[in-house]
Amino acid sequence: MTIETSRPRPARRLASWLGLTPFALYVLIFLAIPTLLAVLSGLFDAQGHVTTANIAALFAPDILKTFVSSFWVSALTAIVGAIVGALVCYALLGTKPQGTLRSMVDSAASVLAQFGGVMLAFAFIATIGIQGVVTAFLTGLGINIFANGVWLYQVPGLLLPYIYFQVPLMIITFMPALEGLKPQWAEANATLGGTRLTYWVRIAGPVLAPSFLGSLLLLFANAFSSYATAAALISQGAQIVPLQIRAALISETVLGRSNMAGALALGMIVIMVVLMWGYSALQARTTRWQQ
Repeated sequence: MTIETSRPRPARRLASWLGLTPFALYVLIFLAIPTLLAVLSGLFDAQGHVTTANIAALFAPDILKTFVSSFWVSALTAIVGAIVGALVCYALLGTKPQGTLRSMVDSAASVLAQFGGVMLAFAFIATIGIQGVVTAFLTGLGINIFANGVWLYQVPGLLLPYIYFQVPLMIITFMPALEGLKPQWAEANATLGGTRLTYWVRIAGPVLAPSFLGSLLLLFANAFSSYATAAALISQGAQIVPLQIRAALISETVLGRSNMAGALALGMIVIMVVLMWGYSALQARTTRWQQ
């Protein structure tokens, strides 16, 4: 005897689509339309004529320098954040999933991953700035590590604040992958005479690699698109791409061209699309063994 599954009625199907209307409107109004306007603005000059001069200006030395600065800051903070976050996740495996320590770490990671902007910049200025608490304390001990606090207001000064929110983000994104490791795999490895090193190199490592690389791409994209913290710390100059876009918006021309902000936004969007595509592909591969 076969049981036929009835298809949803048109009214029910219409109701399910209508349930997505608020989210679709949000994406359209606050994401799709601003992105489209930003990109299209870079294809027109001051007189409204179509031009590719702004796109060609992306390869100018000053613009390329900002992209290089954004790349190395994002890459370094993503690698450090991924390694430190993965080690924290590994340490948490030995705790109870519903225990107090795990709950505290999860809660702290959720909050700190969103802690950025002016608040984070002020926290670092008040801590390790020229007149920061830690700076004054160490200077009193004869340790002048942070005495020259000017570095905090340059591109290298973004490293510590970025790592501050990169590590919690890694904990949030990578912990589910570690929890998805099945105990049967470790038992099978031990039964066959494998060591702990064998388990991590030949079993857990290859299984976790897509998730780790996906989280690494997510951290890179998070740092690459961060603006508020950098804008609060670096008030002079435009050393990274988001700050270069700010400079293009508040000034009439950049490199002698109008609407340069749209071209810069297009460059960032292309990079972000590639990163998110890679992240989605890696996440899809990770879900194969998690199911």
